[in-house]
Amino acid sequence: MILALYILRNHLAPFLFSIFTLIFIFLFQFLMKFADRLVGKGLDTWVIIQLIMYNLAWMVVLVVPMAVLVATLMAFGSMSQNNEVTIMKSSGVSLYRMLSAPFLASILITYGLIVFNNDILPDANHMAKILMEDISRKKPTLSLESGVFSQEVSGYAILVREVDSESNKIKGITIYDYTNPSKVNIVTAAEGKLFFAQNQAKLIMDLTNGEIHESNAGNTTLYRKVLFNHHKIAMNADQFSFQQSTPGGQRGDRELSAQDMSVIVDSLNLIKSDISSSLSVLISRYFSGDSLATPLPQIVSRPFSGQFYNQGIIEKIRNIRNGILSEYVRLDYFEKEINKYFVEIHKKYSIPVACIVFIFLGAPLGVMTRKGGFGMAGSISLFFFLIYWASLIGGEKLADRAIISPFWGMWFANFLIAALGIILTLRVAKETVTLDFSFFKKFIPKNWLAPQESTNETA
Repeated sequence: MILALYILRNHLAPFLFSIFTLIFIFLFQFLMKFADRLVGKGLDTWVIIQLIMYNLAWMVVLVVPMAVLVATLMAFGSMSQNNEVTIMKSSGVSLYRMLSAPFLASILITYGLIVFNNDILPDANHMAKILMEDISRKKPTLSLESGVFSQEVSGYAILVREVDSESNKIKGITIYDYTNPSKVNIVTAAEGKLFFAQNQAKLIMDLTNGEIHESNAGNTTLYRKVLFNHHKIAMNADQFSFQQSTPGGQRGDRELSAQDMSVIVDSLNLIKSDISSSLSVLISRYFSGDSLATPLPQIVSRPFSGQFYNQGIIEKIRNIRNGILSEYVRLDYFEKEINKYFVEIHKKYSIPVACIVFIFLGAPLGVMTRKGGFGMAGSISLFFFLIYWASLIGGEKLADRAIISPFWGMWFANFLIAALGIILTLRVAKETVTLDFSFFKKFIPKNWLAPQESTNETA
């Protein structure tokens, strides 16, 4: 029990450090990717915090398996570097016993991640999507340039000849009002001020010393001119204010739990079964027991001409062919939708199970490298991460296209890493194996080597 707690304690600090480091990297990448959609829109700090919190959910799902591998590499690498693994082996403690505590801990982490995937992640993805849509609808704050027409406000074209950004005063104002299609209003003013209402719903233009020219589009004989000393125009500014939508509406596959997607898949299978039945009836009705009983690919691609059939028969056969092709298109569509949902269902379980798989890979690699630093663990982990994610993404694409089954698309990466991990674990458990990286030194320029290494070579 004491040994198990000691090994787990060696895992805890690297695990937490890896989680925070990897989340920071993912978060930095996310902010860089979406910076152009956020900057310049005057968003409240709380809105940015909400967006980050919602997107942290999918980051956690990806980061935790990575952190398990890094922590296992660092823990066993450190124990091997300090000869603790050798001492435990000489005391009769096998590598399998050393792995028992991390293995049980990985099962708990896997279970927690599966619950997280089904109960928290779908809602977080849904809220993140809604919030991002709300942000994308918000335009940047209205900016007027001297001598340039601005049409950022819907229904208005605004021209100012002088703008004072410090006092928010504008001069030489011309406004074309198109909010009423039956009338054309042109407002001119010597100067004015531009500001938003307190609730940000209206854009107020406070004008002084100007004129209003109004004409009727339906009756060109009517014309009205109004002189004013002081006049205010309230324009709709919804596009410049941030209005957060309430949760609801249709959800995508990544915004549903595995149980919800299973219900949808059952419904899609019923529809698919009905289409298959109607297609079978259609084919048996028209293409069996007569002269047209030829293979379907030949029927649907056969060119028809009046040389053998009259026009009425040609049109009838064409309609039948189009009906069959339409049913096949519908069948293919529902098949792809079912595969898409199955991919997401398997993904909710395959990624958490990677926590268990990486234990059997990280432990023998840590013992073999005999290095407990984050740099070595991170480098080795990155190599296997690339293999794992390339297999996972490739499997997802192939499964979505129905080239392979969703099961193999989502689980192949786990099987591949698990097989490699079991082989390494069995080998390291039987004998002492050390990874020697001195082979790579020949590819490194001598002036890059440490000073003591160069001195030793000279001596």
